[in-house]
Amino acid sequence: MKSSMLLWRLLPYVSKAAAKAQMEFDYDGPSMKTAVPGPRSQELTKQLGDIQNVGAVNFFCNYEESRGNYLVDVDGNRMLDIYTQISSIPIGYNHPALLKLMTNPNNLSTFVNRPALGILPPENFPDKIAESLLSVAPSGMTRVQTMACGSCSNENAYKAMFIWYRNKERGYKTPSDEDHSTCMINQAPGCPDLSILSFMGAFHGRTMGCLATTHSKVIHKLDVPSFDWPIAPFPKLQYPLEEFTRENALEEARCLEEVEDLIVKWRQKGKPVAGIVIEPIQAEGGDNHASPDFFRRLRDIARKHGCAFHVDEVQTGGGGTGKFWAHEHWGMDDPADIVSFSKKLLTGGYYHKDELQPYRIFNTWMGDPSKNLFLSEVLNVIRRENLLEEVTRSGKALLNGLYELQAQYPGILSRARGQGTFCAIDICDGATRDTILVKARDKGVLLGGCGDRSIRFRPALVFKEYHVHLLLNIFNDVLANHK
Repeated sequence: MKSSMLLWRLLPYVSKAAAKAQMEFDYDGPSMKTAVPGPRSQELTKQLGDIQNVGAVNFFCNYEESRGNYLVDVDGNRMLDIYTQISSIPIGYNHPALLKLMTNPNNLSTFVNRPALGILPPENFPDKIAESLLSVAPSGMTRVQTMACGSCSNENAYKAMFIWYRNKERGYKTPSDEDHSTCMINQAPGCPDLSILSFMGAFHGRTMGCLATTHSKVIHKLDVPSFDWPIAPFPKLQYPLEEFTRENALEEARCLEEVEDLIVKWRQKGKPVAGIVIEPIQAEGGDNHASPDFFRRLRDIARKHGCAFHVDEVQTGGGGTGKFWAHEHWGMDDPADIVSFSKKLLTGGYYHKDELQPYRIFNTWMGDPSKNLFLSEVLNVIRRENLLEEVTRSGKALLNGLYELQAQYPGILSRARGQGTFCAIDICDGATRDTILVKARDKGVLLGGCGDRSIRFRPALVFKEYHVHLLLNIFNDVLANHK
């Protein structure tokens, strides 16, 4: 389909397409053969529906034929993927470096045997952790605890904060007999009435503890018991930022004042705040941003009140913002006490300060050594191909394109925003947003929604400027024909 890109008309807002630096594992454009979901996808959905809930299934995929920035479905439809498995594919589909890793006989044992890492780790585990996770450790952190996914990473990070807080309260003495006996019947002091402060619009996962700090969609929380923990407002910035400097500064100050008030209030209620958890960009909640100054001042509030400061980088970590960790944009030497991760890092876990090192964080697998192998190679590719610089270039082109589309369609689009390629734009209402997502998919571009009416852009790190122009042309075509 060499000529496919020529079929998409170049529109006035688009700059001249960048020269293609062809990747051997990438296609040259979308190719749509059926409606989506197509007949084969519908058949498979019915088959799976007899086994489990398929309410969220979009379509079935042919991962063998997917390449680079393109996802292929089982009906042969090829889509430019700007959603990348909910932002979890770091360097595209079937990257040659990862396929080569699979063919190395020295790696077979790592793939075949999955150990219980907490008790029986393999010989090369310390070296592989150093090569992968420790080589990109956040500032000031030299310890990392591996886990399997984002939710369990946050869940165990919360436990670590609670244990740290209680150790401080006890003066680091051995837990008492009363602590031992009461914890077994879910009573204080063994099960202390502590809390974690989170923010409205946050998403930290769907396990029980995480769900108490998740406030993005009703469907996540409905009918599930939860904890009485404080919820602070997250700043609602006005765009364009340069036109609302004063208003946004006042909004951030209001939210920070509320954070302090809630910490005091919960202490008075007998439920002290052991930790504060926050995302550098609230992704699921609508791609909500705040200024570096907001996060720096929030970090100071945590220190002032003796709370652990947990930065959840499950969605933002791995390079999509143009820096490996989104919190690097804050310019801090000591940004956090705990930084959790998953998604683009292919495994889960959290980095932490030395003092947040409890023995009692444990489960059977505690991660998967094979994922550290993959991550090491992903990091090699990122460095070798300067992908963070690529993300910055592509992100600038994407955001500028969204600004121009927003000016062209002011009745539909607003609040274009982003860092790197981690971008979003608001649609006039949720129903229109959902229609646009479907129409874009029908034209071969896979996008995702977030919040009430936003579209989020989450390409892989191998997303180039010419992919940006292809995306913008198709997105513009959808908007131009929107009724």
